[in-house]
Amino acid sequence: MTEMDRLSAFIDLSGRGNSPFLDKIEQEALADNVPIIRKSAQSLLRFLIKYSKPKRILEIGTAVGFSALLMSEAADADTTIDTIEKYEKRIPIAHENFKRAIAENACNMSEGRIKLYEGDAFEILPTLSEEYDMIFMDAAKGQYINWLPDIMKILKKGGIIISDNVLREGDICESRFAVTRRNRTIHSRMREYIYELCHNDSLETVILNIGDGMTLSTKL
Repeated sequence: MTEMDRLSAFIDLSGRGNSPFLDKIEQEALADNVPIIRKSAQSLLRFLIKYSKPKRILEIGTAVGFSALLMSEAADADTTIDTIEKYEKRIPIAHENFKRAIAENACNMSEGRIKLYEGDAFEILPTLSEEYDMIFMDAAKGQYINWLPDIMKILKKGGIIISDNVLREGDICESRFAVTRRNRTIHSRMREYIYELCHNDSLETVILNIGDGMTLSTKL
């Protein structure tokens, strides 16, 4: 274990952690090889919600519903969460996890608090008309840049975009020829996405070396 690994482990263990219900959902997801946002990213997401108190949240990339439930647990009771998932195998698991949370009175869940949109974000995003205070991006990394125009239309002024996994395990700082051929398209698109976030006059962005890299962008 490197010094950085030890430091990361110390930071993760220093937090208060999640509720037993969320721990159970996380363990089940990891057992099924479903990617879950890392502990440090979970802590940041929870902090941002507690601090900014968004009333409407959009998530792209539901998976089995872990992050949506984490956000529900952290948010005020009147906050609503819309979440998008295209992978058919995970959609029923997410629905079931939301029902379990309601049945077990966990994560501040109630009927209608989380709405799951089933399908491709390319098709769903243009149909969303109401603005969001917070948008959490955690889906196909190579598509972040392509979703950004629609995201900007539905993000409130002063709202925040949280983008996960932007550093690609450190590959993002390498030449595209230093990464495996099958990852070069994602590598190029993620670099383009980060550049756009950092140079768009309508955004103020910070890149954080948390988890596998996150960007926070607020709409000016």
